[in-house]
Order: sequence, then structure tokens, then C-alpha cells
Amino acid sequence: MLRDSARVFRWTAVAEAFSWAGLLVGMFFKYVVIQNPIGVQIFGRVHGALFMAYLGALVWVAVSHRWGLWRTVVGAAAAIPPFTSVVFERWTARKPA
Repeated sequence: MLRDSARVFRWTAVAEAFSWAGLLVGMFFKYVVIQNPIGVQIFGRVHGALFMAYLGALVWVAVSHRWGLWRTVVGAAAAIPPFTSVVFERWTARKPA
């Protein structure tokens, strides 16, 4: 159970970061290159779904690993800046609870 939650958390953190990259590329094309919102429409929905999956995996790993409130809140905040979810996941993988 512990390894399962950690594995799901790792995958969702990486997927959330990739969806951030896709959304940023979509925004670049929408506002700079061709003024077409299709990239933002697609990657916005994908990123939204993966953001929610990341938060669900965060709660699962926090409960199964008995994280404190502070670490869990920092993990939730790490989903907001681009690519920080991967940095947080790597930090928690190296540092025991």
C-alpha cells in the first residue's frame, strides 16, 4: 500500500508537470504566434484533470505515509507553480516523513 501510493503520487506529479508544459505552450501559441485558443482549450482541460488527480494522490500518500499537515499543505501548494510538483515529489522521496 505504501509503495502503491508513492508510485501513483510520482506518476501524477510528473503528469501534472507535463500538462503544465502543454498548457504553457498552448498559451504561447494563443497569445503570441497564431491567436488560436485550441491549445489552451485542450491542455487546460487535461491540466485541470491532472491537477485534481495530483491532489487526490497527494491526500492518499499523505494519509498512508502519515505526513503532517505542513508537508501536505506544501505539497498542495507545489502544484500551483509550473513543474514544482516534481521537485516536491523528489524531495519527499528522499526525505522520510
